[in-house]
Amino acid sequence: MLAVVLGAACGNEPGGPGVIPDIALDTVLTGLDHPLYVTTPPGDHDRLFVVERPGTIRIIKNGVLQATPFLDITAKVSTNAEQGILGMAFPPDYATSKYFVVYYVNPSIKTVLSRFHVASATADTALAAEDTLLTIQQPGGDHNGGMLAYGQDSYLYLSVGDGGCCGDPSGHGQDRTELLGSILRLNVGATGPYQIPATNPWATDTVTRHELWNYGLRNPFRFSFDRQTGDMYIGDVGDNTREEIDFLPHTSVGGENLGWRIMEGKECFGGGTACTMTGLTLPVWDYPHSDGCSVIGGFVYRGAAIPALRGTYFYLDFCAAWVEAFRLPAILSSMRRYPWFDSNEFPNSFGEDADGELYITSESGNLFKIVALTP
Repeated sequence: MLAVVLGAACGNEPGGPGVIPDIALDTVLTGLDHPLYVTTPPGDHDRLFVVERPGTIRIIKNGVLQATPFLDITAKVSTNAEQGILGMAFPPDYATSKYFVVYYVNPSIKTVLSRFHVASATADTALAAEDTLLTIQQPGGDHNGGMLAYGQDSYLYLSVGDGGCCGDPSGHGQDRTELLGSILRLNVGATGPYQIPATNPWATDTVTRHELWNYGLRNPFRFSFDRQTGDMYIGDVGDNTREEIDFLPHTSVGGENLGWRIMEGKECFGGGTACTMTGLTLPVWDYPHSDGCSVIGGFVYRGAAIPALRGTYFYLDFCAAWVEAFRLPAILSSMRRYPWFDSNEFPNSFGEDADGELYITSESGNLFKIVALTP
């Protein structure tokens, strides 16, 4: 099934001009149980791994949903509020290390980072043994973050929200003595506890948590790395007024203060521009709640199927159910919106396969693929 598209708009891609082309959605699968994310191991061109919020990870193999889950930890997962399995990632050396990581919320309202193994990299079911690497006690049931991704440095990055509620009442976003409201950077191997990379910005600090890569985030549910450049894009869900996209170049050495709750988007928290912004890294893009209410960060397209789309960053709004795309640095002149969904679909995440093609999951149990528009 192909969805409605807009007309083409002009824009610029780093390295040269380009036009964001007409594209569409292809329905890959329906009837999934609250899918939240799609990914694949490096170099695996036959399988898609679908994270289902209630506690399972399913495999679509050569277009067919496998009957037996790859992983089933439903007994360990809470699905209240914004809980569930929130993310998973395969390391760059999955073919030989044979492990993957999962991030979920347990019934004690703790977010859990765990490692699981497979007997072989081609196995369609994971081994049952769980290695718990990190637990974080959450103040409430929402703002858990949830994204796991390996950077080009082969370290694991994990997003953690500020712990929930309105206005970050405990000030977690600006508190570097704990893990909430941050993106963490960890050295995870096939065995043993995680290690702190020596190049983390506060790796030897006597006060700041050594795991922190940056801080000042509210609920960075989804972030991604441009697989070609290594640049990081973060979709940080706003509070009452604004949603934001943060951009950190591949040259970043970490340590950025992304502003929350001093800022909400490009405005001071509570409105205006009278607050002190010195030392803050402001978003490259934000938008008001008159246009949406919950940003979901996506990916830069680097696939081969739509060459004219390369270098385009995609994100969406969960409430308004639109998808937007832009290219840096000319955001405004390149931006375009795709009205693919109605308000009952609730698109909730992007995913990327081994070829760099992009997917969208929805609360309605559907999985879509971004494809070229055919006449």
